[in-house]
Amino acid sequence: MIPKDLKTSKSISFSRGFKPIRMQPNVVFLGTGQGSAVVGKQLRASGGIVIQTNEHQLHIDPGPGSLIMARDYYINPRETTAVLVSHYHLRHCNDVNIVIDAMTHSGLDKRGVLIANDLLINGNKTIRPYLTDFHKNCLEKYMVLKAGQRSAIDDIEIHATTTMHSTDAIGFKLLTPEFSLSYLSDTAYCPELIDDHKGSEIIILNVVSPFDIKRKYNLNSESAVKIINKLRPRLAIITHFSIKMLEADPMLEARKINRLTKSQVMAAKDGMAINPVNYSKRRKQKRLTSF
Repeated sequence: MIPKDLKTSKSISFSRGFKPIRMQPNVVFLGTGQGSAVVGKQLRASGGIVIQTNEHQLHIDPGPGSLIMARDYYINPRETTAVLVSHYHLRHCNDVNIVIDAMTHSGLDKRGVLIANDLLINGNKTIRPYLTDFHKNCLEKYMVLKAGQRSAIDDIEIHATTTMHSTDAIGFKLLTPEFSLSYLSDTAYCPELIDDHKGSEIIILNVVSPFDIKRKYNLNSESAVKIINKLRPRLAIITHFSIKMLEADPMLEARKINRLTKSQVMAAKDGMAINPVNYSKRRKQKRLTSF
């Protein structure tokens, strides 16, 4: 159910209620694969994306193999403070319960929050909820967000954004004191994407297919160019690659997108980590004021 306060307000906030752990800001890709041909054979991993700020660790879309990838790239699931899930497709939510289990020691340490769309938490007449009742009770809080609503974890704002996908889904825009980052999730191009993600310094796009292949409910390289040209981020990262994208070579597609947008564009790799503060406008301003 949507919490009562979300029905009358677009914002809800909470504090995690325990001593923060200081971490180096990082964005770590625990998987860059999409589709059964890639994920089924694990040609690319599918563990989601981890966002670390100084005091919080957020795990976005924990798909199959999340904990294995976390171990391999030195991510401690006990430090996770929030799990964000965009929709119920298995490559985005398969490991949501086990990640919560690891985060809370099977509920012995009731903590953390899950933010997701309604279908994942509550299901409907034909789709069961993917979040189990047991793991609901392991959390400090779980909540449904719809596009246009927002939540907060201490000083981090989390905005749910519009998508146009084959099922109910949301994207996420994160505003932290150090940087801003958008994860568009699975979506086709729509004008609302530009309004929802305006001002983000880093954008992560699920670019499923190359320029010559169009998808009804997903981005290809051509639509990525359109979005980047309108948003003008400091860094754009493409990920979530289908078998066709791997055959075309994501790095070459990123270079083509770079030439057409004159923006910095990266193709994500499994285990890739970046420091998001390096792309923050606020970092530049602080350096200028120091003279």
